[in-house]
Amino acid sequence: MERSIGFKERRYIEELRIFTRATAVDCIVDERFDRVIYVIKPGDMGLAIGRKGENINRLSRQLGRRLEMVEYGETPEAFVANIIRPAELAALAPAADGADIVIRRRADLGVVIGRSGSTIEKVRLLCRRFFDLEVNDVLIAPGEPEGEEVAA
Repeated sequence: MERSIGFKERRYIEELRIFTRATAVDCIVDERFDRVIYVIKPGDMGLAIGRKGENINRLSRQLGRRLEMVEYGETPEAFVANIIRPAELAALAPAADGADIVIRRRADLGVVIGRSGSTIEKVRLLCRRFFDLEVNDVLIAPGEPEGEEVAA
């Protein structure tokens, strides 16, 4: 799929390269959640984050925005698994007009959706941009463990 990168995104990608020596495949400025989402070349995530997160924190202060980084995956399943990590993806189930995310544990549902829906929106943005795939819903795999009970 053809992706276009604007001037602002190119500037952010170049800043990442200068600060961290990591290569970004793409960059999205998400005004709705006031963040910059970097898609990092496989294997460069450690460089991008830095020891104890110092690179990402320094770059975030420099740009004045919250940064989120996702490692690129060659298949939609690998890419979605990287985006929703640490939640465990069971499958990317085909649906009538796109795909549904199937996770292993109910306890991971909050991680996949994110605060105010920010993580699921990131999944939708990136899947649409890289694979021309619409993500519809989040489902829990049948017969899988419910997860650990949380004491209140």
